[in-house]
Amino acid sequence: MLDDYGKEGVMHRLVRFNCAIMDGEMSDQQAHGYELVADCRLRAAIDLFAHTWDPVVLAALRSGPRRRHQLRAAIGGMSDKVLTDALHRLLANGLIKRATYAEAPPRVDYSLTGLGESLVDGPMKALGRWILEHGDDLLDAQESAGAGPIPRPAQSNGSRPGQG
Repeated sequence: MLDDYGKEGVMHRLVRFNCAIMDGEMSDQQAHGYELVADCRLRAAIDLFAHTWDPVVLAALRSGPRRRHQLRAAIGGMSDKVLTDALHRLLANGLIKRATYAEAPPRVDYSLTGLGESLVDGPMKALGRWILEHGDDLLDAQESAGAGPIPRPAQSNGSRPGQG
């Protein structure tokens, strides 16, 4: 049954309610029996990690502004098209900014926004700590599940990735 807000108002309230469930604003008991919808803040945040290269580009920008060719050199193994797509997504999400300088030749720098810095220094840093502690267990579990051999990152200095 529709209320005074009509179908759109009911849908908006349902979306907001379900986002409150996923964002921890509501207990599991309060949430029991309600359907989750795709349009919530948690889904939007998780989508930031859905594209393999986006977090890598963000991590490469953590040290400061970089030009496009510097990003490609720092990351390695990334095609120009994939970098372009990642930069477009990150710009659209407000995680990076693009600064153009009127020089000869023209210069364009990419850097993290405040929102991007909060993602890199918060959840990405926490995920990095988690992967240092549990990454081998994760890869072992994937291999045991029959997913076939999962390539492990190369370790050039004998330490675990990110430790040296």
